[in-house]
Amino acid sequence: MMDRRSFIGAVGATVLAQRLGAFAADRQLKRIGMQLYTVRTQLEKDFEGTIAKVAEIGYKEVEFFTYYGHDPKEVKAILERHGLTSPSTHVPMKDLRDKLQQTIDAAHIIGHEWIVNPWVDEEDRGSIENWKRIAAFLNQTAMKVQAAGLKFAYHNHDFEFKPTDGRLPYDVLQADTDPKLVQFEMDLYWITRGGQDPLKYFNKFPGRYPLVHVKDMEKPPGHNFTEVGRGRIDFKRIFAQSEKAGIQHYYVEQDETPGSPFDSLKISYDYLKTLKY
Repeated sequence: MMDRRSFIGAVGATVLAQRLGAFAADRQLKRIGMQLYTVRTQLEKDFEGTIAKVAEIGYKEVEFFTYYGHDPKEVKAILERHGLTSPSTHVPMKDLRDKLQQTIDAAHIIGHEWIVNPWVDEEDRGSIENWKRIAAFLNQTAMKVQAAGLKFAYHNHDFEFKPTDGRLPYDVLQADTDPKLVQFEMDLYWITRGGQDPLKYFNKFPGRYPLVHVKDMEKPPGHNFTEVGRGRIDFKRIFAQSEKAGIQHYYVEQDETPGSPFDSLKISYDYLKTLKY
């Protein structure tokens, strides 16, 4: 039979657990970012006007993939005029090979902290040995990036989750890159499209995912892109493990939109602004 002291202790533990649970469920994103690829057509026509519209929706951070010929100092000034920062930029592998110093110089001017490799060309993939060579290239590049005071990450699609020679290329990249040099930007749509669970990787490689692309997939049976919160991906479940994953930056991205990308970006922003996890 439970004595009075044990009863009080049990009640206290229950109340504490409930309070901690309520606290955990009350967490919300403090700064919501977006990947500018979503508005690529609009940027080409009106660079600053597009940046301004993104800021008006409420986004605080943007991730670049090109500057459309604008000088880095001009890009920095435009961001400042609209109250935005750009913690990261996507840089194709060719430019990492041929224009790394130029990339680093631009990053310092604009204020990027991260340089992200977003893609591996099909001819460079193939065998697991090829993926090991890619991992070696990422390590070498990251070493130079880190020496310049910046950080380096790799962004996935779904092809990294197609078994090759008995292994997943993504697992090779995780295992063969130095965690002190190379981190990962997890695209939540593409890893889901690849048949994998983000939490599996958060548990296996904690702290290696400082950036994520917050991108949703329409509900079954389709696999198209859709606004965040309208599809099948359980962002609440994923974000609840953000501390374990090491997530610092959350970028909304929608590769294709049914109408105006600004309308889709607002739907995604409004959902994330009120999401509690």
